[in-house]
Amino acid sequence: MAVQDAGTRAAADHFRLGLALALASALAFGCSGPFAKALMGAGWSPTAAVLARLAGGALVMAVVATAIRRDWIRHALRHPGTVVAYGAIPIAGAQLFYYNAVAHLSVGVALLLEYTAPILVVGWVWATSRRRPTTLTLAGVAAAIAGMMLVLDVFAGAHINLVGVAWGLAAAVCAACYFVMSAKAGSHSGSDGVDPITLSAAGLIVGSGVVALLGVSGVMPLTFTANDTVVAGRTVSWIVPVIALGVIATAIAYTLGIMGIARLRPRFASLVGLSEVMFAVLAAWLLVGEAITATQAVGGLVVLAGLALARAGDRSEAVGEATWPDAPVVDPEADPEPEKASC
Repeated sequence: MAVQDAGTRAAADHFRLGLALALASALAFGCSGPFAKALMGAGWSPTAAVLARLAGGALVMAVVATAIRRDWIRHALRHPGTVVAYGAIPIAGAQLFYYNAVAHLSVGVALLLEYTAPILVVGWVWATSRRRPTTLTLAGVAAAIAGMMLVLDVFAGAHINLVGVAWGLAAAVCAACYFVMSAKAGSHSGSDGVDPITLSAAGLIVGSGVVALLGVSGVMPLTFTANDTVVAGRTVSWIVPVIALGVIATAIAYTLGIMGIARLRPRFASLVGLSEVMFAVLAAWLLVGEAITATQAVGGLVVLAGLALARAGDRSEAVGEATWPDAPVVDPEADPEPEKASC
């Protein structure tokens, strides 16, 4: 009995540590938008802010990957298609579109638009497989759509920034593509797949290259400035948000996320990832003085509740087992969440 009690306590501690790490990762990721908005306020283009984040994160993650898995470069080169697709669509595409949305909308609204990706995936799975989603999933989708109407203040007749909404929905499409990609990647076993550390580091490098190419070629405006920025009401050098983006919102966020997901079930970890929206809104208020209305706050809670229902009820791995493109890749072979552990 004593041995069983000790095992139960160890399992509970394992789960609590994973939950704490996952929440810390979501908090770090949530700081991305506010720090980027501070740079944009100083004259940086969204493309430049994305490049700063991805390049800084790629540098730090390359060091982390080398320390953990020395052959990660060779491993990545054995899976060029997966690495390039992950770096170009979920990392470069989702971040580029999200930051452009942040340039026109509040951080919270932009992130909520991106987080409608599971709704797109549910529709895609339904259309391609002719398999009707569960009633719980459809209820979640309906709740998320209703909540988004509140977030956009549609019922109050408020003016909607269509450009910002378009960028946010484009980010959602990129995120939806990753959900589908991760489901296909998860169907490969063991040596056929790419481990999370390799895919995160290599994907960030590819994403940095894609964004740099778009900027240098003139497809997307690439504007850097040396102007001071305003963070948490204080005037600081532009170097501060740049380092924060690369170290806190990318490298630390990915590292903590990978450690947390390894201790949680992928489906539960993906639900914990929804807390990023809450942290992003809080960070936007503290760092750049940006707040949302009471109606938008209620709408945001309804959206998150709807997404949680959709994920809980959906039967496809594309929604249930994937993480967000801004978060670490789920390892299908990760340690499961203990059945008897409690918070």
